[in-house]
Amino acid sequence: MALDKKKTDSELGLKVYKYLLDKGVETPMIRLNTDNMYKLSVIKDRFKDIMDALNLDLKDDSLRDTPNRVAKMFVNEVFWGLDYNNFPKITPFKNKMHYDEMIIERNITVKSMCEHHFVSFLGSAHIGYIPAENGFVLGLSKLNRIVEFFSRRPQVQERLTEQIYYALSYILDTSNVGVILNAKHFCVVQRGVEDEKSDMVTSKLGGEFRDIAVKNEFLNLIKL
Repeated sequence: MALDKKKTDSELGLKVYKYLLDKGVETPMIRLNTDNMYKLSVIKDRFKDIMDALNLDLKDDSLRDTPNRVAKMFVNEVFWGLDYNNFPKITPFKNKMHYDEMIIERNITVKSMCEHHFVSFLGSAHIGYIPAENGFVLGLSKLNRIVEFFSRRPQVQERLTEQIYYALSYILDTSNVGVILNAKHFCVVQRGVEDEKSDMVTSKLGGEFRDIAVKNEFLNLIKL
């Protein structure tokens, strides 16, 4: 989905950023929230150099605007999750129903970019949590938005799984969260071993989800 600036919360984003830093799972970054015009200018110029090194003719009408297109794609589309001003607006609701079983959303779309080769990986996230009796619950779409925010940056799947877990555990104020990702990595499909059939599965389970019975129930319900 496209970034909706009307549904962001930079204050919550900064709190989540500090929490992930404390947990040691933040994406390695040298600075936060650089001006987008600066990013666009630098990426455009550098990509011209890359194309020139590949002996591509930037005078050709098909290639002429490619550096600008790539810059806009990186900043405005595939990597906007690097900017915590874009963190999704999330308002937890009190668990007035006193619900004490799993809440699960399956098959949340994951579209991210491998930070090792800058090639896409695509798949699904499956998220469950158990709210405390006097704790909080989230609107369902907020799980999708958290997954998308952390997917929209150069990633490794292991860290992406951890970031989703810790962001949710911070917002929900509970460790009773389970996150499982399965994805196909095109750095494996298109290069290297060129294996089109393999995929990768990662998980982060906390609190009650580490209990073997709860874990098995979660795995059975998501049918992975």
